[in-house]
Amino acid sequence: CAGHPEYEKNTGIETTTGPLGQGIANAVGFALAEEILKERFGKKIINHKTYVLAGDGCLMEGISHEALSLAGHLKLKNLILLFDNNSISIDGPTNLAVSDDFKKRFNSYGWNYIEIDGHNEKQIFNALKKVQKSKIPSAISCKTTIGYGSPNKSGTESAHGSPLGKDEVALVRKKLKWNHEPFVIPKNIMNEWRRIGEKASLTSQNKKIKTKSISKIVSKIIKEEKQNYIKSMETMATRKSSQKIINSLTKKIPELIGGSADLSGSNNTKSENHKIIKPGNFKGNYLHYGVREHAMCGIMNGLALHSNLIPYGGTFLIFSDYCKPSIRLSALMKQRVIYVMSHDSIGLGEDGPTHQPIEQLTSLRSIPNLNVFRPS
Repeated sequence: CAGHPEYEKNTGIETTTGPLGQGIANAVGFALAEEILKERFGKKIINHKTYVLAGDGCLMEGISHEALSLAGHLKLKNLILLFDNNSISIDGPTNLAVSDDFKKRFNSYGWNYIEIDGHNEKQIFNALKKVQKSKIPSAISCKTTIGYGSPNKSGTESAHGSPLGKDEVALVRKKLKWNHEPFVIPKNIMNEWRRIGEKASLTSQNKKIKTKSISKIVSKIIKEEKQNYIKSMETMATRKSSQKIINSLTKKIPELIGGSADLSGSNNTKSENHKIIKPGNFKGNYLHYGVREHAMCGIMNGLALHSNLIPYGGTFLIFSDYCKPSIRLSALMKQRVIYVMSHDSIGLGEDGPTHQPIEQLTSLRSIPNLNVFRPS
C-alpha cells in the first residue's frame, strides 16, 4: 500500500491527499457539497457528517488556515476534524518549529475545540456524540503517543516513517497483549467491520443522485453563442466572452458551482444567474472564496469528488502557482474541476512584473491529465 493511497472509485479511498493539508481542504469541499445538495434534495436524501483526520503537519501547512477559516465563516456544522495531536514531526518534536495555541486558533475561526485522550475510546465516543448537534464546525484534539505500545520507540520521530523492526514488533505485541499473527483479524472485529460496511453500502445505494451527460447541452449552448456573436461581431475581451458563456451555462446546468478568489469582477466568473452561498445559507451556486487561491482549489476537488457537482473557480493566471498542488491532484484524480485563469498576457502593465505570467502556461501544460485551453 502506498504511503499516500490514491483515489479510485469503489476502493473506499475518498481522495488523494498526498501533500499535507489537502485533505482538510477536500473535507471542507465535501461538507459544502453536502449542504448544497441538502438544500436541493432535502434532509431525507442528503444528511451526513464529514469526518477528516489531520495531523500536526496538516495544520502547519498554510492551506489548512485558508480552508479552516472559510469553513468557520460558512458555519459548516457537519464538518468534524479529528486532530491526531502527537507532537511529533519527521525532524523531531513539533516544538522545533511550532508553538501555536490550537484551541485559540480554532476558536478564532469559529470552530468548537474539544481536547481528549486519543487512546481512550470512551472519550472519543463521547466527544463525537457531543458534536453531532453542533451549529458550527468541530475539532477534536486527540492527544496521542506515536508508536503507542512500543517500549523503545513510542513518542519518537523514529516511529514516524521507519519500520519498528521485528524485535520491537514482538515487544509491542507483548505490551498490548495482542496474540494474533500478522494480517489475522479477530472474527468479532471482522464481523463488526463488515456489518458497518454493509450498512454504508445500503445507504449509498439509497442516496444515489442521478447524473446526466451534459456534453450535448454544452455543445448546443456554444453553437448558439457563436451564432449570436457573428450577428454583432462586437469587440470583446476573452474574459467578457467567458462570462457570456457562463451566463448561458448556469441557466441550463445546475451542477455548476462557481466562485472566485476575491476577483469575481476581474475574472468575470459571476453571472446574472448566480446566487451567493452565505454562512448558514446554501441555496446558492456561487462562492466568494476570499483571497484563498489554494484553499479554493482544494475545496473544489472536494466538491467534485463528493457527487455530481462541477466546480469552477477564478483567479489570475499568475496565481496558478498558489493553486498548483491542488490542480495537480485534480488531474491525478481525473476530476471535473475547471480553473478560469484570466489576465494571462505577459504584457500586463499596471501591476508590474509580479503579475506578468511568463512560465505559468508552460508549467500547467506539463501536468499529465490537465487540459489547458487558451483563447488567442
